[in-house]
Amino acid sequence: MTDYKILFLDIDGTILRPDDTIEDSTKKAVVKVQKKGVEVFLATGRPLHEISDLGKELNIHSFIGYNGAYAIYKGKDVLKEPMDAHTVTHFLNIAGQHGHEAVMYTHDKNVFTTLNAPIMQEFMGKFHLQKNELFSHEIINHVLGMTLVNLSENEPALYEQDHNVHLSQVNVEGFRHSYDVIRDSINKGFAVQIILKQLGIPKEKAIAFGDGMNDKEMLQAVGEGFAMGNAHPNLFAYAKHQTTTVTNSGIYNGLKSLGLVN
Repeated sequence: MTDYKILFLDIDGTILRPDDTIEDSTKKAVVKVQKKGVEVFLATGRPLHEISDLGKELNIHSFIGYNGAYAIYKGKDVLKEPMDAHTVTHFLNIAGQHGHEAVMYTHDKNVFTTLNAPIMQEFMGKFHLQKNELFSHEIINHVLGMTLVNLSENEPALYEQDHNVHLSQVNVEGFRHSYDVIRDSINKGFAVQIILKQLGIPKEKAIAFGDGMNDKEMLQAVGEGFAMGNAHPNLFAYAKHQTTTVTNSGIYNGLKSLGLVN
């Protein structure tokens, strides 16, 4: 067995089941690997100011948020990379022209193009977003991440022209009209590489689990990348391993296959 040193876990569809609960097997697996000295990170598209309760529940204190734009290791910032303000403005213009909505995430709040539309109320509820404000231009230089809402299947292409970004469909039932904006150079994989370098951990001793296309770079940045059984179909090509679903001990079974739990 390789002496694994670090584990990166996506949240939605990987740790969290569709009913927003965590399997006991997942909690046990996290405790067991932590007792073996493995560093555990939550790695999510979500804003970090909204996942503190989840971190406390799992006793995890290190995070990658905003799809890799901001990372914290045991309370200390590792990286912080805001989006280009011109790109944000351009995307807001496109959204306005096509009937789309947007959520922008700064380090301490969620900024919406509208707060009252039913589709946005549903989004806030599903992802438990509490620190919500209506958009103002004051935040334009502080946007760490962005989600576009109410897009049809072919409309992501509107945003993917000459801005070094791609859109990643949110892999959550009922919200597949939503797409995270992923920068080609700033993503979960980029953050993982920065963390591994800072901690002096080789790729081969790193593990990651994910289910969405925003996890593909992360799964490629580690030695042992696992796609959940419920993953987006296109993600499997980027994973070394496939495990069971989020509702069938996917994390536990994946770690068991590596000999980290029994």
